[in-house]
Amino acid sequence: GNPSGQYCYTVSLEDVATGWHENQAHWGKSELFTTTAIEEASTRFPCVVLGLDFDTGGEFVNWHLKRYCDRKHITYTRARQGMKNDQCFVEQSNWSQVRAYVGYARFDSQAQTHVLNQLYAVLSDYLNYFQAKERCMQKIRNGAKVKRTFATKTPYQRVMESENINQQTQQELTQHFLTLNPKKLLKEIVRFQTLLDVSVRK
Repeated sequence: GNPSGQYCYTVSLEDVATGWHENQAHWGKSELFTTTAIEEASTRFPCVVLGLDFDTGGEFVNWHLKRYCDRKHITYTRARQGMKNDQCFVEQSNWSQVRAYVGYARFDSQAQTHVLNQLYAVLSDYLNYFQAKERCMQKIRNGAKVKRTFATKTPYQRVMESENINQQTQQELTQHFLTLNPKKLLKEIVRFQTLLDVSVRK
């Protein structure tokens, strides 16, 4: 509830095709730090980032990010002003990917930002490899009624089924998946959450 001074922000990025989601915390809301956070999070995607679409905030609509997109040959687009549903894929993940694990506390130190990024790294493995997401595959209207058909898969499963992901990347993801233990990941998540809670109480 206190917007004064500098504090930590989280950039959330989601691949529309697979549902793969990455979060990156950064210090302050400056254009440069936001661009750096997006660049770091983009490197963790299993696919080449071809386009970025944002809301109309000044942290995204600026020359720093525009130059980054031009340099990486990334299509740079933004949502329509006042149309919140233009960012529905990220908005619907804000609760399940960030708020449910981090909460609403204010983090206003570099140390907390570092711990938060450690938490996000573990969450990336846990949520992308082990937590399924529903996607509406078909809508059939019969009069006033609409029947929807959903497919429930993890982002990892969608990546493995995609024809646009090369075989080497799929093999690397499979090898990484075989090293993961969801129970250990949950313990790590709780450990980092505890560190953040203790730092806030101080």
